[in-house]
Amino acid sequence: MTVVILESTITCPHCGHAEAETMPTDACQFFYECKGCGALLKPKKGDCCVFCSYGSVKCPPIQQHKPCCG
Repeated sequence: MTVVILESTITCPHCGHAEAETMPTDACQFFYECKGCGALLKPKKGDCCVFCSYGSVKCPPIQQHKPCCG
Protein backbone atom coordinates (compact mmCIF):
# COMPACT_ATOMS: atom_id res chain seq x y z
CA MET A 1 0.00 0.00 0.00
CA THR A 2 1.36 3.40 -1.01
CA VAL A 3 1.25 6.30 1.43
CA VAL A 4 -0.19 9.31 -0.38
CA ILE A 5 1.17 12.74 0.52
CA LEU A 6 -1.56 15.37 0.31
CA GLU A 7 0.51 18.53 0.87
CA SER A 8 2.66 20.01 -1.86
CA THR A 9 4.54 23.29 -2.03
CA ILE A 10 3.81 25.14 -5.26
CA THR A 11 6.61 27.43 -6.44
CA CYS A 12 5.73 30.15 -8.93
CA PRO A 13 8.03 30.14 -11.98
CA HIS A 14 7.46 33.89 -12.42
CA CYS A 15 8.29 35.33 -8.99
CA GLY A 16 9.60 32.36 -6.99
CA HIS A 17 6.91 32.60 -4.29
CA ALA A 18 6.35 29.22 -2.61
CA GLU A 19 3.12 28.24 -0.86
CA ALA A 20 2.17 24.96 0.84
CA GLU A 21 -1.21 23.73 -0.40
CA THR A 22 -3.38 20.68 0.24
CA MET A 23 -4.06 18.75 -2.96
CA PRO A 24 -7.58 17.60 -3.83
CA THR A 25 -7.99 13.82 -3.88
CA ASP A 26 -11.08 13.75 -6.10
CA ALA A 27 -10.19 16.19 -8.91
CA CYS A 28 -7.26 17.66 -10.81
CA GLN A 29 -6.35 21.29 -10.23
CA PHE A 30 -5.79 22.85 -13.64
CA PHE A 31 -5.29 26.45 -12.47
CA TYR A 32 -3.57 28.08 -9.50
CA GLU A 33 -3.26 31.79 -8.76
CA CYS A 34 0.11 32.68 -7.26
CA LYS A 35 -0.30 34.38 -3.89
CA GLY A 36 2.89 36.36 -4.52
CA CYS A 37 2.44 37.96 -7.95
CA GLY A 38 -1.08 36.90 -8.97
CA ALA A 39 0.06 34.94 -12.05
CA LEU A 40 -2.36 32.24 -13.17
CA LEU A 41 -0.41 28.98 -13.38
CA LYS A 42 -1.47 26.22 -15.75
CA PRO A 43 0.02 22.73 -16.11
CA LYS A 44 3.05 22.37 -18.37
CA LYS A 45 2.58 20.34 -21.53
CA GLY A 46 2.46 16.65 -20.61
CA ASP A 47 1.47 17.26 -16.97
CA CYS A 48 -2.05 16.66 -15.68
CA CYS A 49 -2.24 19.44 -13.09
CA VAL A 50 -0.40 22.38 -11.49
CA PHE A 51 0.93 20.17 -8.68
CA CYS A 52 2.68 17.91 -11.20
CA SER A 53 4.21 20.96 -12.92
CA TYR A 54 5.09 23.29 -10.03
CA GLY A 55 4.63 21.32 -6.81
CA SER A 56 7.17 19.64 -4.58
CA VAL A 57 4.98 16.51 -4.65
CA LYS A 58 3.03 15.11 -7.62
CA CYS A 59 -0.77 14.78 -7.36
CA PRO A 60 -2.33 11.79 -5.51
CA PRO A 61 -3.27 9.72 -8.61
CA ILE A 62 0.25 10.03 -10.04
CA GLN A 63 1.74 9.08 -6.64
CA GLN A 64 -0.39 5.91 -6.77
CA HIS A 65 0.68 5.16 -10.38
CA LYS A 66 -2.92 5.59 -11.56
CA PRO A 67 -4.22 7.61 -14.50
CA CYS A 68 -4.95 11.20 -13.64
CA CYS A 69 -7.94 13.18 -14.88
CA GLY A 70 -5.85 15.26 -17.29
